[in-house]
Amino acid sequence: MVVSPMCMYSSVDGFANDFHLVHLGSRATGGFGLIIQEATAVSPEGRISYGDLGIWRDEHIEELKQIVNFCHSQDALIGIQLAHAGRKASHHLPQDGARKIPADKKNGWQTVSASSLSFREDEPAPTALDESGIQKVKDDYVAATRRAKEAGYDVVEIHAAHGYLFHQFYSPLANKREDEYGGSFDNRIRLLLEVTAAVKEEWGNEKPLFVRISATDWTEGGWTVEDSVLLSKGLKELGVDFIDTSSGGNVPRAKIPTAPGYQAGFAEQIRKEAGILTGAVGQITTAEQSEGILQKGMADLVLYGRECLRHPYLPLHFAHDLGEDFDWPIQYNRAKMKL
Repeated sequence: MVVSPMCMYSSVDGFANDFHLVHLGSRATGGFGLIIQEATAVSPEGRISYGDLGIWRDEHIEELKQIVNFCHSQDALIGIQLAHAGRKASHHLPQDGARKIPADKKNGWQTVSASSLSFREDEPAPTALDESGIQKVKDDYVAATRRAKEAGYDVVEIHAAHGYLFHQFYSPLANKREDEYGGSFDNRIRLLLEVTAAVKEEWGNEKPLFVRISATDWTEGGWTVEDSVLLSKGLKELGVDFIDTSSGGNVPRAKIPTAPGYQAGFAEQIRKEAGILTGAVGQITTAEQSEGILQKGMADLVLYGRECLRHPYLPLHFAHDLGEDFDWPIQYNRAKMKL
């Protein structure tokens, strides 16, 4: 059982604080085997909002290391999702409406992307990354990976889903470039593969490397699950261990047929056709549903988002529901549910 990375928008200047420690630490106490920290920006311009966590400065490491150490003390593993929002950066906080902030306004900045195409028609256009901008993205990811190693994380996950920078490059709906990073399938996935190779070299082979992708754009003419299989094969060749399989996020009005476990089939197809470990995520809310996904061979791990926000101790409840005798934290043992 894995805590899916979920933005909390509770940081100042990228620094973690007591909220992040308690939020992530309570899931560790609650029995999750792996916790993946929210999208953590590799650069200031890569933040979704000015409230995002960051790892673009060495000074960020100290607070992050405190979170890592506490999770380890609870026998949980913890990963970090390294992120760059691309054209979906520079937003107000959700509680303030999450609207796009123009570059000339307070808490706003100029965004970048594969092409100068806005996510929404009424938003300012991003700047298409040039050669030096692309090199900066690579350098930022390598530096962030070095800091993640120093902080002691057990997993690094590259965020290449939900319409953020790498998704903007690999989807033909957002990438209209005419250079070696645009046009053909191989060109559109080039940046993600180059960054992944660089991250893998810095991260090494001792700990797992994950990549989160959107398996489909849910839009005609966009990215497909067949594309995701091919991409996953390429990522596997570079030493990626696991595909965190989500979908959507690149088209504002995509018609997504959500339902319980609606993305698990994508994880299954990628797992079988690309021969790589996968994770299922999205409206997975019960022990029986989760166990079914694993027993059917649809995925190797199950990730939980909203359900673990509702229930920080979800694994303890699921163990009870499945009739499994699961060790509770010593401090909470007096409240353990009887089988």
